[in-house]
Amino acid sequence: MNVAREIILKAEDLPSKWYNIIPDLPEPLPPPQDPPEGYSRVQDLPNMLLKECLSQEMSDQRWIDIPEGIRELYLAAGRPRPLFRAKNLEEKLGTPAKLFFKSEFFSPTGSHKVNTALAQAYYARKEGFERLTTETGAGQWGNALAYAASLNNLDCTIFWVRAVYRWKEQRLKFMQMYGAEVYASPSNRTEFGKKLYSKNPDHNGSLGIAISEGLEEAKKDPKAVYCLGSVLNHVMLHQTIIGLETKKQMELAGEYPDVVISCLGGGSNFGGIAIPFMHDVLKEKAEIEFIASQSRAAPNLQGEYKYDFADHAEMTPMLKMYTLGHHITMAPIKGDGLRYHGCAPILSLLRHHNYIDTVAYPEDEKYVFERTREFVKAEGFLPAPESAYSIVCAIDEAEKCKENNEEKTILFNVSGHGFMDMDGYAKVLGLKKQQDRA
Repeated sequence: MNVAREIILKAEDLPSKWYNIIPDLPEPLPPPQDPPEGYSRVQDLPNMLLKECLSQEMSDQRWIDIPEGIRELYLAAGRPRPLFRAKNLEEKLGTPAKLFFKSEFFSPTGSHKVNTALAQAYYARKEGFERLTTETGAGQWGNALAYAASLNNLDCTIFWVRAVYRWKEQRLKFMQMYGAEVYASPSNRTEFGKKLYSKNPDHNGSLGIAISEGLEEAKKDPKAVYCLGSVLNHVMLHQTIIGLETKKQMELAGEYPDVVISCLGGGSNFGGIAIPFMHDVLKEKAEIEFIASQSRAAPNLQGEYKYDFADHAEMTPMLKMYTLGHHITMAPIKGDGLRYHGCAPILSLLRHHNYIDTVAYPEDEKYVFERTREFVKAEGFLPAPESAYSIVCAIDEAEKCKENNEEKTILFNVSGHGFMDMDGYAKVLGLKKQQDRA
């Protein structure tokens, strides 16, 4: 019997509202706080965030309209995106589990990050700004914001974690194709960056450092505004477009997930696919297991649940989240988008109430990439290194089903493609050129 491999929605099925989980959380979300000393970061929030995004950040409305202008941008970016049944992988693994994956890699820049980038750029233009500033780790967020800025006739300045900037030359050129200015972070462009750069010009950098530079760059230019690609509530909100589409697609397939999996750094792609299904658990008593797949280089969900700064220079308010500490030094990995010290407050609260499990894979990434290669050979799609963590966790869960003879339905998010990450895969897996014998 033929099994539907690709579940596709029509343009008219594109959600018209984002889902805001805040009113459905098991307890009120702890608000941002100021540190014991220094100026008020909370009062400085209007100088950091877009007015509309700040309104969404604090909203208690369950459903928030997606403006028609943003829906048009989503359609132009190829939404809705397909959901795939990984039938070949199921057969290769010999598992009774059913595997479904969301194809967020089908975007102009190759990742889910465009979902919030387009929204933030749209609001920035409406609010009269001329330039966007930001940070990026793996490069996917920076590329997405450069793309969104281009579509909205805005300039874009990006501070890119140096450890990744050094090896992703094609991704750098892709950002520049959209007209973005890109600096390795820590840089000598900002006062904060100069302090670190002067001590060590080869500093690997981190997302926390790059965030500080992006904030400083925006605050010194009244025509610029800072945009963030993960962690904050409004970003989680915009990313729910992923899970809202997926719920419709699972219904069309006649299936419902027993397990929802995604990789997690700051939390944007995990939240995007998980939060709409978390609604069913919180409000309709559905039974779903949620697993965040991480690296042991930055297992923030295994850290401490407390107030901490979101950036290295302590320019942001303190957020209640699972954190490893905002000054922690983390080893570079090829899935660098997962290398962040803290997890989104919404997801941290859900983790604190035991709604989210976590697994962390070894820093050398060999196990992750070897298992992901099984997915590539079976299904043909090349994931981003970050998405490889989602895939390996799904494979591990499918093999548990095989061992226990359980017929679970496993849903996982492939949040980006890996076409600009092959040097990373090659280094970890030892892929080499064949000797020329001609």
